[in-house]
Amino acid sequence: MRVGPDNLNRLMGLAGESLVEAKWLEPFADSFLQLKAGHTELSDSLEKLQELLANRHLERQIDEQLTAVRQKASEYQQLLSDRYSELELFSQRSTNLADRLYREVIATRMCPFSEGGQGFPRMIRDIAKQLSKKVKLEIVGKSTLVDRDILERLEAPLTHMLRNALDHGIELPEERLAALKPEEATIRIEVAHRAGMLFISVSDDGRGIDVEFLRQEVIRKQLTNTEMAARLSEVELMEFLFLPGFSTAKTVTEISGRGVGLNVVHNMVREVGGTVRAVSQPGQGMSFYMQLPLTLSVIRALLVEIAGEPYAFPLSRIERVVSLFKSEIAVSENRPFFMMNDRPIELISAHQILELPPPSANSEILSAIVVGDRANCYGLVIDRYLGERSLVVRPLDSRLGKVPNVSAAALMDNGCPVLIVDVEDLVRSIAKVFASGQTSQVNQSTHQTTSKTYKHILVVDDSITVREMERKLLENNGYKVEVAVNGVDGWNAIRGGNYDLVVTDIDMPRMNGFELTSQIKSHAKLKHTPVIIVSYKDREEDRLQGLEAGADYYLTKSSFHDDTLIQSVIDLIGEA
Repeated sequence: MRVGPDNLNRLMGLAGESLVEAKWLEPFADSFLQLKAGHTELSDSLEKLQELLANRHLERQIDEQLTAVRQKASEYQQLLSDRYSELELFSQRSTNLADRLYREVIATRMCPFSEGGQGFPRMIRDIAKQLSKKVKLEIVGKSTLVDRDILERLEAPLTHMLRNALDHGIELPEERLAALKPEEATIRIEVAHRAGMLFISVSDDGRGIDVEFLRQEVIRKQLTNTEMAARLSEVELMEFLFLPGFSTAKTVTEISGRGVGLNVVHNMVREVGGTVRAVSQPGQGMSFYMQLPLTLSVIRALLVEIAGEPYAFPLSRIERVVSLFKSEIAVSENRPFFMMNDRPIELISAHQILELPPPSANSEILSAIVVGDRANCYGLVIDRYLGERSLVVRPLDSRLGKVPNVSAAALMDNGCPVLIVDVEDLVRSIAKVFASGQTSQVNQSTHQTTSKTYKHILVVDDSITVREMERKLLENNGYKVEVAVNGVDGWNAIRGGNYDLVVTDIDMPRMNGFELTSQIKSHAKLKHTPVIIVSYKDREEDRLQGLEAGADYYLTKSSFHDDTLIQSVIDLIGEA
């Protein structure tokens, strides 16, 4: 029986939510302890009252009634104690069950590496025969578990690396014998889990790449000048192998030489948030080392706080985490920077890149995350570190389109949502800001005291991803936002609060968006409150039904973008 990836993703999401929900039972059980303590105090008070009245002459009926009350209090105290024990046991069992479910769902996405590498031995045998070479393939770690999505993506890159090794790296049998090597060459694939990551190496015992030859090829292809090429280290020169169209082959064959293979490897590794590097030993062989996440469904991330909100940075995309004294920061051409490994790293505030309010505190020590790509490296100044976490990746709702600098979302253990930063997109955004010359100084005081009346907006949506994205989008534009998880929750919030605008989905449990809009517009005090409907339903009849219910704007999946929603809000209630 085959289970589609979409079904697995939904199951993964539900398993993660069940784990979060189960953990909410713990504080609920703890509240029973307070109730139990209060009940004990009540019983003690009744006992003291009876002792005080014991020496007084009371009517028999009053005395009997007081005794009965004490007896009832004692019975209920015992009942409360029993129920608390049962709830505590249920909480532990529920959490354990949710945790087991969560781990089992993750395991369903994993399979042995051997399932994806079944065709490699035959390919090696056929190509080696075609090239008149003798080659054996060794695969170490066949049983290592790999995420199915990653395994599918690995097939093309590994195929390219193996073909390159056969065509360029491995010598003919007579050349190997002349070089005092075994007539039969060896290509080795090694797969292993290390430090919570998947490590894959592809190595051969062929001729390798001469570093000086590679340096001359870089100059010949006019990728840099002679002076710069002379200063490039071996590691830096190896990076040129991954450029599109770059090849050291003298001839193009059906097998390799087009400069495509290693670029495919680099792109795949970058897409999944990993790293790849090449190491050559001239005359002894070539090795490629890939470091990949164990699964695309769960990532290990560093949580940081920016403007009071948590953000997650995948650990695989972080170069370094630093703490800097302001005295360590220099400024050149209005660009703040610090030195790391004798290299200047330009600094920029995360508040500026993510378009968030500037920090009010002015600390003498700045926390920064160093991120970058092959061309650039930057230091992103954040408010504080929250620690490392394993997060279940939740894709963003398709109605949001591509959210700048954000790749996905997740739920923390306490149920709070967190956005996962798209580091590659973030680096491009930082480069654009520096190119514009409008960077703010990260080492100056930004303390400001302002008094402002916020306009209040209620967002009603049963999807936590959409709900939180809309909330952050509106708050980033200066609005005060509250959320509701369904139509009934939204209706209760509207009647008990004071909102300038309501943004609602359509398909929600207990009360849909059409019904909620109709309730608002038929209420005597609320009928003038503007309503915006945001829905994936883009049929004309759905739009007309929403407008007939009283909605002031109806935004569909095809037309919903950041600017569209904000402009609609401004049209209805003005700027924040």
